[in-house]
Amino acid sequence: MGVRNYLVEGVSTTGKTSVCRELQRRGEHAVNGDTELAYQGDPVTGEPTDVPAHEHHLWHVDRVEALVADRSRERTFLCGGSRNHGRFLGLFDEVFVLTIDEATLEERLAARPADEFGSAPDERELVRRLRRTQEDVPDGTRIDATRPLTEVVDDILRRTAG
Repeated sequence: MGVRNYLVEGVSTTGKTSVCRELQRRGEHAVNGDTELAYQGDPVTGEPTDVPAHEHHLWHVDRVEALVADRSRERTFLCGGSRNHGRFLGLFDEVFVLTIDEATLEERLAARPADEFGSAPDERELVRRLRRTQEDVPDGTRIDATRPLTEVVDDILRRTAG
């Protein structure tokens, strides 16, 4: 990862993937954990499972640790959500939690492609509940992600400068 390492978290539709892409576009080292580190596993043991479920969306801890151990970059951002984040939160210099209001959530859910999480009715209900309760979201610096993407990323970069 980098000399300084940051986690960008939040419930589905808050913009984690979009933030990751924008960071990459700006030349930052950003890793989409949901596509590059994720697997379906038992939340207690970490053992892989064939049962797809929200609580089984885990990240490979050894891969996160390996990224953190690589000090060849000034800073690295890991973006995404993981149900086992408690096993590696202490590796990050700061955790940013993207937040959105209910109206923005509904707009983004309505725009979800059919093949993405949050497009099915039961998934939408889960996302609504998670936004309301924040039960799967780690503590961290709240970032208002209702703003335009460029402003959100500017805010994160400002907070990680120097």
